[in-house]
Amino acid sequence: MTPMPFSRGHLGAAVLLMLASAAPAQTTQQIVRPPKVMLWMDVSTGGMAGMPEMDMPGMGGLMAGLGGMGRGGPGANSTGREYYGSARGFHVMPPRILDIALWNGLKPGIEAAQRIPAGLKLGEKLPLLPVIPDKVVEEKGGQGAPTEYEKPKGRILFYWGCSPTVRSGQPRVLDLSKLSADSAAAFGSAFSGRFAPDRGAKVRAGYDVFPNERDQRSIPRDASLIGEHQVQGDSVPDSFRFNLGPAHDIMPAIELQSQGGLSDSVALSWAPVTNARAYFLHAMGAQGDDMIFWSSSEVPDTGFGLFDYLSNSTIDKWTTEKVLLGAGVTQCAVPKGIMAGGGGGSRRGGDNSGAMLRMIAYGGEHGFVHPPRPTDPKVPWDQEWSVRLRVKSQTMAMLGEEIEPQHGARGADNPAVKSRRIQPPGNNEMPPDATDDAPPKGLSLPNPANVLKGLFGR
Repeated sequence: MTPMPFSRGHLGAAVLLMLASAAPAQTTQQIVRPPKVMLWMDVSTGGMAGMPEMDMPGMGGLMAGLGGMGRGGPGANSTGREYYGSARGFHVMPPRILDIALWNGLKPGIEAAQRIPAGLKLGEKLPLLPVIPDKVVEEKGGQGAPTEYEKPKGRILFYWGCSPTVRSGQPRVLDLSKLSADSAAAFGSAFSGRFAPDRGAKVRAGYDVFPNERDQRSIPRDASLIGEHQVQGDSVPDSFRFNLGPAHDIMPAIELQSQGGLSDSVALSWAPVTNARAYFLHAMGAQGDDMIFWSSSEVPDTGFGLFDYLSNSTIDKWTTEKVLLGAGVTQCAVPKGIMAGGGGGSRRGGDNSGAMLRMIAYGGEHGFVHPPRPTDPKVPWDQEWSVRLRVKSQTMAMLGEEIEPQHGARGADNPAVKSRRIQPPGNNEMPPDATDDAPPKGLSLPNPANVLKGLFGR
């Protein structure tokens, strides 16, 4: 075989061919122009495990005083049934809260309305009124004059994991009496745990909100968000209509069951919560000057920042990391005796021990944008409006008290709940990532905010 002559011309052509093949493909970056009209909807279901549903006027944000462990609402000065901002907090009454915030960049601060489906049982429309800034001022720190540092007493003990017995290496102990103000803050930051970036509305002047001074209603029993919603107002696009399906609906109350006293391993179980993507449980107890914390996380995490809405990607990530319990998990155990006091660990036994349990079911986020993204990357995506819907359900209980199932009341046994099925998103659903009220009578726990302020807060 006679070899082919290889000239300089051939060599140059080969080099050019190699360079061309090695160069990255040139892709067209689609131009995206964000919407000037945006709507946020936060939906929250709350309750007391084993107790009938209660909705008493003036009792909104019942557990907000204890809720300093979760970030709660965006600094709402008025809570519960009075004004926007309570859905993020931990609440017992009212049982269901709907917070709506509208930003109309074309005409900020002009009254608008949201037409709602009949199944929501709140009439034809909800008024969206310009926010009263004093009602939703974001808190920058404690109120009132600064106080001198007072050296705390006692210890903080951390346990974690669903287990009938205390696992090796637990608890982690923080002896407050041995810490200075500086070392307490440094040590506390190591125990602060996970916090997800807030993706809710940054409500300020120019926003419209519900509830407001004209309409303070909460969501009625057996109400539903399913159906067409429409936002109306000056300069709001006529196209601002969107449909919510079963996957976006109000979550039912958590049907939690509990067996075992504080001196035992407390067995917790629950029926699967419709549309829940993950679960998290947290308990807080007191023994004299000591405070005891436990979380269902399989890795050490205080859980202080987890009682909030989480994005779908965060839920998936933290479930993989075993911080959250997966959607298929329906039981957990609190290690034996960690909350028991010197009198035997049973509140019925008369000792002064006590423990509060909180649980949250994450429904995740749902995002909508109009019009849908063009498939041709050369065509700009001029968004007219967007919606971000966030849903969760939560409950609380006195740990160590027997809690029996509430058949057919609010949870999975309810035929209305059974009929709900998760549906695939519509073609315009975008990727989800693109108070001071007293605790219930009989609760003998210290306020954790007073003990941990400056240690774990942000």
